[in-house]
Amino acid sequence: MKVVEVASAGAPAREAERPTPELTGTEVLVRVTHSGVCHSDVHCAEGFFDMGDAGKAPIDTLGMEFPLVLGHEIVGEITAVGPDSALTPGTEKFIVFPWIGCGTCGACAEDRENYCTGKRRNLSLQQDGGFAREVWVPHERYLIPVGDLDPSWAATLACSGLTGYAAVSKALTTEVDRPIAVIGTGGVGLSAVVLLRARGHRNVVAADVSEDSLKNAQAAGATSTVLTTGDNPVKDIIAAGGGKLAAVIDFVNNTVTSSLALGTLGTGGKLVSVGLFGGQLAFPTTVVALQQLKIEGNFVGSLPELRELIDLAKSTRLPQLPITEKPLEAAEVNAALTAIEEGTVSGRTVLVAD
Repeated sequence: MKVVEVASAGAPAREAERPTPELTGTEVLVRVTHSGVCHSDVHCAEGFFDMGDAGKAPIDTLGMEFPLVLGHEIVGEITAVGPDSALTPGTEKFIVFPWIGCGTCGACAEDRENYCTGKRRNLSLQQDGGFAREVWVPHERYLIPVGDLDPSWAATLACSGLTGYAAVSKALTTEVDRPIAVIGTGGVGLSAVVLLRARGHRNVVAADVSEDSLKNAQAAGATSTVLTTGDNPVKDIIAAGGGKLAAVIDFVNNTVTSSLALGTLGTGGKLVSVGLFGGQLAFPTTVVALQQLKIEGNFVGSLPELRELIDLAKSTRLPQLPITEKPLEAAEVNAALTAIEEGTVSGRTVLVAD
């Protein structure tokens, strides 16, 4: 089957052929119709993750190896199933849950596969992803019907939407008028703004270095916006929210933004760290203790959370992120990755098969 692979760190994506897998048990083969492009695809194509002062972590430390078939925001149709599957091939579209764990550790047993402590099988990381004509899925349980949702937007729910949903779940408070800030309002950050409002929070501050991104955030439901290039962004964010914050979701998560976020929090506030841009936490530890601050990491979300998100999307008219559709081919994969790296893309890019 045809795939678009990155052969080595920093190399451009290229078309290649892979053997079509022979399916066993409840395995499923999905023909990819829509595949979103994510910032983590850029990190993987570069071959490392930035760990701040600890240096660069090569992708092989995460169980990955080149050549890589990236892409984990996948919608498609079933083309073949294993002998034990209850599904049948057809034209119904499914969202593919890509964050697949080992299936045997304690976290996987509790349906928290994004916390897997064993040998992970994440699509586009340890397993081939959705920049391909077809993608192998180890079990039918990872397929969720798209229904009447727009398939390009539905594809983004598998990562940007799910990451935003899980991060929002960690940040929400019963005090719906206390300010919660979203730092970094690109594609994933925008989804958090949308979901905070959809889930009942009434005071959402969007913070970014880009005026265009803040315009998107305002359209998505942010109640106030802050351009963080000013002289005192901590003071500006607190003022925009009307007081110190209950929580901050940081979709950049570098040295500057993490310190900025912690400086805006009130007593008992929580920082939810999401972004993978690299850096160090640099903040007075005494303040963390005195103000009883909490810091919690977030990596994507679980299969039950994706099901909850899709149910919400089907039952509520959620504002949709700006989406640019391009053909699913190597040249467009390269163009999309470059645009993300250079910060010239607005919203999300979704590659569509012919």
